Amino acid sequence: MSVQLLIAQVLLLSLGMLGIAAADPDKILDHGPKALLALGLTLVVARLRPRAFLKVGPWVWVVTLVLLVLVHFIGVGTAESSGTKRWLNFGVIRFQPSEMAKLGLVLMLASFFARRGVQNKLISATGMILLTTGLIFWEPDLGSSVLMFALGIILMYAAGVRISNISGFMLALGLMAIPVAGIYLEQHPYIKERLIGYQTRDDVTAQGLDQIGMAHRDLRMGGIPGQGPDGPRYNYFGEHTDMIVASVGFTSGLLGVAMLLFAYWLIVATALDVAHLASRVRPMTPEIHGASVMAIGAMFMIVGQAFVNLCVAAGIFPVTGVPLPLVSYGFSSLLTMSMAMAVIHSAMREVRRHLPEQSENDNPVALSAD
Repeated sequence: MSVQLLIAQVLLLSLGMLGIAAADPDKILDHGPKALLALGLTLVVARLRPRAFLKVGPWVWVVTLVLLVLVHFIGVGTAESSGTKRWLNFGVIRFQPSEMAKLGLVLMLASFFARRGVQNKLISATGMILLTTGLIFWEPDLGSSVLMFALGIILMYAAGVRISNISGFMLALGLMAIPVAGIYLEQHPYIKERLIGYQTRDDVTAQGLDQIGMAHRDLRMGGIPGQGPDGPRYNYFGEHTDMIVASVGFTSGLLGVAMLLFAYWLIVATALDVAHLASRVRPMTPEIHGASVMAIGAMFMIVGQAFVNLCVAAGIFPVTGVPLPLVSYGFSSLLTMSMAMAVIHSAMREVRRHLPEQSENDNPVALSAD
């Protein structure tokens, strides 16, 4: 297993608990055991070899599609967004299928490209991406659907599809989406309100701090060392979910935010190292190819979503409602992202197993502890 991945996950889970303790102390007793369970799940699932993930990938994807369809019939929203259907509630179990769908798409496309190759497979892969994205788009969940679509693009590129083909595909879809966008915004006016609110944010903040302004205030108040989880602070919406980076910054200061960014960098570095080492394996087997694609996809699942969340908190993007992976309160995201970490662990171990002895000794980035 990759030591640096373990360090990254422990850092993110620890910072998340600090932030939740500051934002809503009552929730820490619920979140703490779940964070430990998520870490344990990573350690267990990481023992599987990539061939196991590639084998079950199509089945996982199909199950997530079924769950996404069920959401449209029996799904529920939240108190803040009762007009949406994003959750399935089965009594004691309540989860968001769109989170699991991200992992399902990663495993499905990795399995597909490993078995079939990339030649003349653009249309088939596009259909899988659009089907998954469309079901989430119509919940409606614009933020998650954009991330899902971007994830599919990254997976195709990681598998070896030519960038010229991907660019043509994106241009065609963009032109087709123009007439749909107006209808979508009319049917879901809250999305339009978010976009307009983002554009007119300066007028709003002149009258009083909005959600992003409150998050910025917490970050400033945290300073360099932080105020600690029991420091005096204001309450606002999303402080333990979408805006938890502000709670982390208030609690642990600039040092805590720097450690958070460092943890995500470790995940990026490990996944890119998997892809680099996989390119040196000769012969390149379908399992190694699939492991490389899985690692890049799992990395983008985590870090791509973190990038969007942090840009929202910084005021660069409009509010999207996506959590900060492995940090925000929320069991669906926590479990899915922990399994994505396990996928990268598994891919790294498999690639290292197939490297010549000298390649393993010369690798300066990937640390392992089996």
